Order: sequence, then C-alpha cells, then structure tokens
Amino acid sequence: MSVEGTVHPRFVPVRDEFIRSFKNGSETGAGLSVWHDGQHVVDLWGGIRDREAHLPYEADTLSTFFSVTKGMTAICFLMLADRGQFDYDAKLSTYWPAFAASDKQTITGRMLLSHRSGLLGFAEPITLDQLEHAPEDLTAILERARPIWTPGAHQGYHAVSYGLYAAELFRRIAGESMGTFFRREVSAPLGADVYIGLPEALESRVAKNYPLTSAERLTVALPDILIRAGAEARIVMSVLRRGDSLYAFAEPHELGASGMHHFNTRRVHALELPWANGLGSARGLCRVYAALANGGSLDGVTLVKPEALAPLRERQSWSSRDRVLNRPMGWSLGFVKEDPGVFSTHSTTSFGHPGIGGSLGWCDPARKLAIGYLTVKMAHQVRSPRALSLCRVIDACVGS
Repeated sequence: MSVEGTVHPRFVPVRDEFIRSFKNGSETGAGLSVWHDGQHVVDLWGGIRDREAHLPYEADTLSTFFSVTKGMTAICFLMLADRGQFDYDAKLSTYWPAFAASDKQTITGRMLLSHRSGLLGFAEPITLDQLEHAPEDLTAILERARPIWTPGAHQGYHAVSYGLYAAELFRRIAGESMGTFFRREVSAPLGADVYIGLPEALESRVAKNYPLTSAERLTVALPDILIRAGAEARIVMSVLRRGDSLYAFAEPHELGASGMHHFNTRRVHALELPWANGLGSARGLCRVYAALANGGSLDGVTLVKPEALAPLRERQSWSSRDRVLNRPMGWSLGFVKEDPGVFSTHSTTSFGHPGIGGSLGWCDPARKLAIGYLTVKMAHQVRSPRALSLCRVIDACVGS
C-alpha cells in the first residue's frame, strides 16, 4: 500500500510508524494529521477507502469516526457555556422541564457529559425510523427513561444515551440542531471538513468501514481477549451476563454490533447522531482540535475564550473501573481525560476522544499539539494499538 503526504523533518519517525501499520496488515486505509506549535507537521494518508471499488484513501477522504463524535458534541456545549447559554451545573430540567420525569430531576449537564447521570441505556426499543422520522416519539422515550443508579453516584460510559440526550438538550438551548450549529460555527469558519450529518454532495468522498470479519474475530480477537483477560474480556463477560455493557449499547439495536453495516449507508450518514456518526478528514479533525490546543482560536477564528478551556486541564470525573468499559476512565466536560502514558506520554493537560475501531481526535494545550487520526479498519480493543503507537511516536518527536 502506498502512503502519501508530507512530514516535517522532525516528525519523520511518525511517517515510519504510519507505514509500518500498512506493512504488517493492521491498517487498510487511513489518514493522519498532526499540528504542533502553529505548524501542520504531519499530513499523511494511504491505503484504500473502498476494497470492492478499488478506490484509494486520499487526502480529502471522509471517514466515519464513531465516538470521536462525542468530542465534537463536547465542543458544542463548551461553546454554549462560553457564551453564557449553558451552565454545566444547572439541572437539565432548567432547559428541558419534562426531562425531570422518572427520577431525573437532580441530573445536571456535568453529570450527563461525565457519564455519571445513570441514564446508561433504554428499556424501550429505538429504531432508525424513529431517529429519522419520529423525533417526538424519541423525545418521549428519553423523558420516560429512568436512571439505573442514583445520579452522580457512579460512572459508566453512556455509549449511546450521551448523544441522544445531548442532541435534544442542545436543540432546546440553542434553538437549532447540533449539526447545523457545528457546521456554521465550527467547521465552516475553520475550513475543517468535519460534519455531524453529512451533506449529500460529499457522499462520494466517504470511506467504507471494515469491521472484523468472522475469521478475524475467531483467529485474532477471541484469542487476544482470552489470553490478555483485560478490559475487552471484562466487556464480553458483562455482555454475556446481560450487564451494564450490554445495556449501554443495546439501543438503537439496528446500530449495534450486528448493524455496523448501516454506518456505510447514505441514510445513516445524513442523520445527526452526535455520539457515533461524525464524518470528516484527518486534516479537518486535527484542525478543530488545533483551535482548542491554541487557546480556543486558530487563524483568526475563535471557538471559545482561553478561560473556557481552563477546566479541561483537570480531570472532573474518575473511576478505577468504569461500569461499562470495565477499565479506568476519566472525563472533563464530555472529553476523555486519560492517564499519562496512554494518548499523551508527557502531559496531564491533554484531552479529546477516541472512537471504536481506532480513530482519535486529541490535543494538548500545554504543548500546542493536536492529532487527527482516522482509519477504515476497525480494531476490537478498547484502546486501539495503532492509535497508541502513533501517539507514542508523536510524543517522542514533540518532547516534553
């Protein structure tokens, strides 16, 4: 597979690591962009974006980045808070009175965005038809849902409910959809091709997602899970026991493990699912995070004031074993706050969000560093080994 693009001489080891993933077969098609201290120091892409059509992965290829979308959602709420329209510690019923039903009256925005609300999933089925055509039915389901623990008492990754509640909450505060706001206020001003709800005119640029095949699940994923007995094994056991992990991912069932093919359809690309269906290029994703790494502004475009980013330097929620991901997890205002040595070796100020399969949007304001990494070949690990390896090499090139 050919790899194209440019790198600053200081970051040549990053290109070597990117190429290595193609050579060892772990990568099919991917893009990587790194911004550091005012410069675009890495801009790489390679492989294929569509095996069947034999289409190459190009500089402007758009990939679905799954839960990396949650970071875009967090940016939207950060902007509302910076403008005085949203208070993280206000009860959500302040903005959405009917939300208070079914024991949800004490839940705040901070609880929801830190995965502590207890609104882990849904006992009622949710369908693609409802997401597409019946928002009033969906809203009623959200209002009827009941927390499975006392709000604030525990932390568990709200894999789907995070985005469903965030979308409705945002609409009630801003008076428009999150995708509309994001495109006008973030991606368009920055010139960043990142979308929550993809315009049809851009559909031809979208890469296919390639989940593990049945053979790969048996020969690669299963042995790794059984031998390592880490977070992946604990998630599998939670699902088999019908525990929190299953509940968090169960609805909408059409977008679950057996419905990943829907993410390769125009129907899902067109929807605004602010937990899962963000699409963009590695360049665009990196550019959004570069604005945050640069104090909230980039090239004359201001997303938030510098003081709005100050709370993100500290971790605001932590669990030694998240009830869904079954591993240590930290959060701040909707962004993941990992331990040093994970996505950022040298800094505790970094934040962002990974996505299932391996994609990553990340930044470190202390070192003015931003990363956008997108891939079509999905991994089974909670933390993608490819993303981790790239981040370690990037960190080594940047230094402390």
